[in-house]
Amino acid sequence: MSDSFLSKPSRRAFLRAGVAATASGIALPAFAQTDVFGVVEETGTTPSHNISSFRNRSWQPYFTSTQGGAILVDIDSRALHYWSSDQSVYRLYPCSVPVSQDLTRRGRTDVIRKVEGPTWSPTPSMKLRNPEWPDFVPAGPDNPLGTHALYLGWQYYRIHGTHDTRKIGRPSSSGCIGLYNEHIAELYSLVAPGAQVLLI
Repeated sequence: MSDSFLSKPSRRAFLRAGVAATASGIALPAFAQTDVFGVVEETGTTPSHNISSFRNRSWQPYFTSTQGGAILVDIDSRALHYWSSDQSVYRLYPCSVPVSQDLTRRGRTDVIRKVEGPTWSPTPSMKLRNPEWPDFVPAGPDNPLGTHALYLGWQYYRIHGTHDTRKIGRPSSSGCIGLYNEHIAELYSLVAPGAQVLLI
């Protein structure tokens, strides 16, 4: 994530620029905001669906401490928040979320494993719904887990990257939380097994 900051653009100017860029087919950078349309930090590619609800949060309403690091996933605003153990690092990333409520799991778990270059196999329920899917996909550009994955304490649930950037910022997964590959790579470097995870 870049350490450079933009100088306080107004919401109206930001939205005007977004409309103009969308009309001309130009991709805008994503923004992790320190306040709503206040100072913003450039982070990569933006989702076009929920930028108005993309805002920072404080960890205190959700965790008793940030010991071991803390990840909050806000499914409604499609944003992932990360605080380091000593709170010196805070990150905010746009994410994809489950496509329906019946696939959505909320509550507390933790990171149990980290994998760079993950492989993927569909869950039994995925295979029932989509029997044509392969039983195994090796690491690489066709892998739906992208370049990195954080495996959670809940079976089959992960926070992972994606090679299909159209998914970010919208309901598009079968239960997992997806990030741009550059964002999951950064989060992967910051998070250790044992980090707290809360999905709300």
